[in-house]
Amino acid sequence: MRVLGGWRIEGELPATRQAIIPVAPHTSNWDFFVGVFVMLALGLKLSFLGKHTIFRFPINSVLRWLGGIPVDRRSAQGVVGQMVDEFEQRHELILALAPEGTRKKVSEWKRGFLHIARATQVPVIPVGFDFSRKVIDIRPPMMITGDIESELLRVKQAVAHAVGKNPQHA
Repeated sequence: MRVLGGWRIEGELPATRQAIIPVAPHTSNWDFFVGVFVMLALGLKLSFLGKHTIFRFPINSVLRWLGGIPVDRRSAQGVVGQMVDEFEQRHELILALAPEGTRKKVSEWKRGFLHIARATQVPVIPVGFDFSRKVIDIRPPMMITGDIESELLRVKQAVAHAVGKNPQHA
């Protein structure tokens, strides 16, 4: 399937009402726009996390329309607790996120998405944004049941082939 700008999608999202989609590598602001184009091309309703401070006028409405969920990292229950609550309250929630947590080079991925998936028993569907081939690579779903460190390795291996827009940041 072709998407805007010559990108193509390999793989399929399973028919599920709830899931977590870690997208990697996250090395550029362009990742967000590619993700929005894919979401619109596939007719998906995805959600994403954003710092509560960016959900202000004049972009608040647009961010929420695109699926933005404001999170307050200062909250006593933390982002993981906030998202577990969201999954418990919503019948449908497909959450896309960047496990690196930033566009800059990091030594480790955030693990919160794995804790959320394990607590809520929703599948994790790894997606690689491969700028070298202009491919959105949707990998098979995984259930997170074991040790978080070994589960993180499984997710990383699923998208290890993907090359970010700025590979030096991966």
